[in-house]
Amino acid sequence: MNARAPKEAVIKMYAKREDIHPREVKGPFATLRWACVWLTQALFYGLPWLSMHGRQAVLFDLGARKFHLFGLVLWPQDFIYLAGLLIICAYGLFLVTAVAGRVWCGYACPQTVYTEIFLWIERRIEGDRSARVRLDRQPWTLEKLGKRGAKHLAWGTVALWTGFTFVGYFTPIRALGDAVAHLGLGSWEAFWILFYGFATYGNAGWMREQVCKYMCPYARFQSAMFDRDTLIVSYDAARGEPRGMARNTAKGDCIDCSLCVQVCPVGIDIRDGLQYECIGCAACIDACSGVMDKVGRPRGLIRYSTENALAGGWNAKQIRARLLRPRTLGYGLVFVLMAAGLGSALALRTPLKLDVIRDRGSMGREVEDGKIENVYRLQLMNTGERPHRFHIGVAGIPSAAIADEDLVELDGASARAVPVRVRVDHGAARTGSNALTFTVTAQDDPALRVTEKAVFIVPR
Repeated sequence: MNARAPKEAVIKMYAKREDIHPREVKGPFATLRWACVWLTQALFYGLPWLSMHGRQAVLFDLGARKFHLFGLVLWPQDFIYLAGLLIICAYGLFLVTAVAGRVWCGYACPQTVYTEIFLWIERRIEGDRSARVRLDRQPWTLEKLGKRGAKHLAWGTVALWTGFTFVGYFTPIRALGDAVAHLGLGSWEAFWILFYGFATYGNAGWMREQVCKYMCPYARFQSAMFDRDTLIVSYDAARGEPRGMARNTAKGDCIDCSLCVQVCPVGIDIRDGLQYECIGCAACIDACSGVMDKVGRPRGLIRYSTENALAGGWNAKQIRARLLRPRTLGYGLVFVLMAAGLGSALALRTPLKLDVIRDRGSMGREVEDGKIENVYRLQLMNTGERPHRFHIGVAGIPSAAIADEDLVELDGASARAVPVRVRVDHGAARTGSNALTFTVTAQDDPALRVTEKAVFIVPR
């Protein structure tokens, strides 16, 4: 009799996602988290509606190749300033992460913020955690269909308004609103409103913690910025273990209520130690503090602490003393130097740009009065918000003069190409190439002045 061959063990490489229904929690960190939600969304939804100098205060006008930032107008030539700003933001994130871990993720990241908003809508419509779990398990009924429909309708409304606001940073939002109201929306505007709205709806409504755990690269490389003195959400195992409800010296302070797991938006158990999925939102700290108050134990079983502090039993003063260490000082020094450099560059930036392009179709010619003439095109750019009248001057060669009108008006945040003919007396310049300098000066503000070198050609 042949024995039946045993089945081979099947190793699953993918674990099916389990729905997470975070419990609502009250406490100081929850209040701080909602304050960040209100602040970030007031800025995001409100900034496009602000006006300065007769135009939208914050507008990235890609069609006109101009970025308006509170009266500062940046052109493609000013991309270095935007690059510098992004680098400064990156160093700021490095500094904050080295000091306090993933607080950006827990309080200000758009994924966290919109997940909080969508969870609030879900609680208002479907009820608390236990009610939502029951609703998931029950069969489809008119009640369940009505609640789910109302929730997704509310989610979709928030998502579309978010997409509309996002596009409003690139297309003047008032004109965009008129186009939506009169069904005259352009194809690209419609696409990006729907695309960004769908991304918000999908990420905050459906994917939630999966974005933080699997899609966000920050979760993967954050450990490179952590050290044993970085503040992280920590469980004090020495105080909490062994867990249990018994009130005697054989048990630790943790009563194993699992509330810290129920309130976690990414579904981890902080008692298992530091995990890359933890976003540092401190919801478990608020939950545990409430439990400790009820059972008459001191708060801090779960708290913001460091690995060295937990190992050495440090107090708050000792933890603060280690915040200024070589890593954070290095990040802070680079951050301050770069911010100061960018601020100085913007403060000293002249809101007038000049490019001189010589007419290559004519190397130089002799005109009727015996003078030598060269033709140029001056590309003037007024990057300020005020209009100016500019005087064009030329120097470098004796008798050099502008043969055309030497005054030009230029509106704020605008550019203009000005053809200019320069004439020089015969014999005032040597044959071949001669250095020439153009100077453009604002008549109402002599300090607003820029020069540019050029070449004057005398034919043989």
